[in-house]
Amino acid sequence: MDTAIQAWLVSQLGTTTDLTDLETRYARLGTARAVAIEVLNQRLADLRAQASTVNLSGAVSVSFVENIKSYERKIALLETGEPPAPDEPATGTDDDGTVLLGTFQLVERRRR
Repeated sequence: MDTAIQAWLVSQLGTTTDLTDLETRYARLGTARAVAIEVLNQRLADLRAQASTVNLSGAVSVSFVENIKSYERKIALLETGEPPAPDEPATGTDDDGTVLLGTFQLVERRRR
C-alpha cells in the first residue's frame, strides 16, 4: 500500500484509523475500496449491536440513529464507485488525455 492509497483510506475512514490494520486488510483484500467498505461495515455492525438511543429522564438523551444512517450512505456511495480510489483505473480519459467512451450497444431499427 503506497502513501496515496493510505491517504485516501484515512480521508474515507478518519484519522484515528489504525494504519497497520489497514495495511493488513489491503494485503488480504487487494483494493482500497474493499478495505474501506469492510471497515465501514464492521463499524456499522458494532453500532447496530448497541442500543441506538439512550434516555435518562431529565438528564441526558443520546441517539446513534443518524450515525447509522451516515454509515449506510457512505457504504452505498463506496459500493457505487464514488469517490474514485487511487488504485483503481482511471475512467474517462486515457494516459494521453484522450476522452474515453463507454461501451454502447447497436440495436437494429424497426423496418418501415
